[in-house]
Amino acid sequence: MDTEFADDKDGKTSKSRGQATEHKEQLERLRQKDPDFYEFLKEHDKELLQFEDEDIEEDIDSDLEEEETEVDDVDEELKDDDDDETSDLEVAEKEEKPSKRVITATMVDEWCNSVQKDGKISAIRTLMKAFHTACHYGDDSGDDPSTKFSIMSSSVFNKVMLFVLSEMDGILRKMLQLPSSGGKKEIILELRSTKQWTNYNHIVKSYLGNSLHVLNQMTDTQMIAFTLRRLKYSSVFLAAFPSLLRKYIKIALHFWGTGGGALPVVSFLFLRDLCIRLGSDCLDECFKGIYKAYVLNCQFVNAAKLQHIQFLQNCIIELFGVDLPTAYQHAFIFIRQLAMVLREALNTRTKEAFRKVYEWKFMSCLELWTGCICTYGKESDLKPLAYPLSQIIAGVARLVPTARYFPLRLRCVRMLNQIASATDTFIPVSMLLLDMLEMKELNRPPTGGIGKAVDLRTILKVSKPIVKTRAFQEACVFSVIDELSEHLAQWSYSVSFFELSFIPAVRLRNFTKSTKVDRFRKAMRQLIRQIEANSVFTNEKRMSISYMPNNPAVASFLEDEKKAGASPLSQFVLILRQRAQQRNNSLMESSVVVGENSSFFGKKMTESDDEEDHTQNEEGTVVFSSSWLPGTDSKNEKPKESKKKRKKKRKTEQVDDELAGDEDIVQDLVLSSDEDGSLSDGHDRSDEEDEDGKPSLPPKQQTKKHRQSKNKKIPANKSRKRKNPSSKSNRGE
Repeated sequence: MDTEFADDKDGKTSKSRGQATEHKEQLERLRQKDPDFYEFLKEHDKELLQFEDEDIEEDIDSDLEEEETEVDDVDEELKDDDDDETSDLEVAEKEEKPSKRVITATMVDEWCNSVQKDGKISAIRTLMKAFHTACHYGDDSGDDPSTKFSIMSSSVFNKVMLFVLSEMDGILRKMLQLPSSGGKKEIILELRSTKQWTNYNHIVKSYLGNSLHVLNQMTDTQMIAFTLRRLKYSSVFLAAFPSLLRKYIKIALHFWGTGGGALPVVSFLFLRDLCIRLGSDCLDECFKGIYKAYVLNCQFVNAAKLQHIQFLQNCIIELFGVDLPTAYQHAFIFIRQLAMVLREALNTRTKEAFRKVYEWKFMSCLELWTGCICTYGKESDLKPLAYPLSQIIAGVARLVPTARYFPLRLRCVRMLNQIASATDTFIPVSMLLLDMLEMKELNRPPTGGIGKAVDLRTILKVSKPIVKTRAFQEACVFSVIDELSEHLAQWSYSVSFFELSFIPAVRLRNFTKSTKVDRFRKAMRQLIRQIEANSVFTNEKRMSISYMPNNPAVASFLEDEKKAGASPLSQFVLILRQRAQQRNNSLMESSVVVGENSSFFGKKMTESDDEEDHTQNEEGTVVFSSSWLPGTDSKNEKPKESKKKRKKKRKTEQVDDELAGDEDIVQDLVLSSDEDGSLSDGHDRSDEEDEDGKPSLPPKQQTKKHRQSKNKKIPANKSRKRKNPSSKSNRGE
């Protein structure tokens, strides 16, 4: 190495001397070519011109001396590092032998037996270290050296997880001298000042913290559901750890909104238990979080998703029942937000403002608060919200009065009828329905043929071709009859029924005279006869009373008949409900009735909760019997598909995307000046539907379909029969 360094030194000195002579020659050439600039340098920079070889040699020597010292230092450091590495390796080999203990099934069995039989604290701490290792297995940060354990097999992981999740709640309660189940935050707050808590609170925190960590790592819904179900019994301990409480609320809300199978139910039960046991510590966060998660789920809705949204609504209604005064504060704020959105649409009347109102997200929020008021309408806490909510719903129904939005208007009328029935308050619903009958789309004969059956309960808007079909007319008229009968039946026992029903009866008679459809005329006359019979029914009783209409005794008018449901309109409504149920069942495999049976949700959940306690051990052994470990996605690995299957899958996904585009989403809303007065959205996807309500195909697919229909031979008798379907429909009318 010394010889190499000497050669480098000689090379550098010769090179630097050559550079010095070159520099002198350059200065000499500069003096000859540009004497003025040379004189300028003489005056201002003499050091540059007084250039000597000795100076350069001194600089080179000093630089080389520095390099020699640096190289010597590096050599010494390398020698020291080699010595240190050998010593470190020897120490590491000595330390690694006792630090990494592989946990076996026999070790876990011994710990579990000692914990169950003797309740040794040392065994509990050892088991919690193993639980920590199991929960953090496969983390990027590596194993914690303080644990001194490593789990290598999935069977050991399953044993540790199953025992700790199943038994740790009872073990902690024995250690802390708490009741075997239940409890509220006051017990934990008193416990924090005791000696038991100071000695064992780290075990409680370790159990809850590691369980939260493994919940974030799990991908199997059954594992997550079982873990949350077991943690629900220890939720009272979260009163002592506010940071963990917030994280548990966040992850439970995530599973409630996005989980599949039984996971949303289990997550909701966990949240409800937190609200009951901890009270004000988590109520605000749970109420806000669950409402935001619900709104996110209502962004895009189709007929199949309505049932899931109904479940989410029932969950929120049940959770708000835990603390109605707090629920009122949040409900007031959220209903006020809806009112501000509607006010903006009424003032600006732009397509963006209309789109915010006429979409599933806004309507689902209205249905949620309608369900809340219907469930707790008799309570003094939420009853004041019935009036502003009914005003908002009525404003939404009248915002765009066109035939294309009849489904949305009928949805609003249904909500108003539910609020009126729950709060025993009169809401003028009949005008919203009777205005629909006077529109020309329901008075003129259909020009679009028979058309496909329309389910008005699963859409908000229909396309222009569907408005002109006979099926749409039938669905609208029969829905008007159903909802108007429901409205009048609510007041069929009122002392003022004759006055309430007079104007609706007059307008119904006008419709029977103007309509040219025999079916509609027959149905309307039947409703008019029931209204007249009910007027006679109430007037006969009115003749026998002597008090004034403003007398409080009016509340007892026909009270016995109301309990028995003896009025003509009440009996007529029962028949109409059966017919409507038959129509809905023919349109959908499972009928979705928004806002019904929400009050029974809590009873069903408590029964299922008790049944889960009996089968928890069996379910746990089934769930934790796989080869899954944290940090791996072995359960989610799917077999590789062939190229043909992938192509087929892509084609089906493309078709699904096209169909998903036909979901009832309000798009460009612009007030048009055409004769039908509807919102013109020429680029709206719903306008691209054919007369039967099916989405129209792209140009390429249309030509292919046209060719296929040309190649098919149609028998002569069939072609004659199908020549003029519209004439057949007109004859039927």
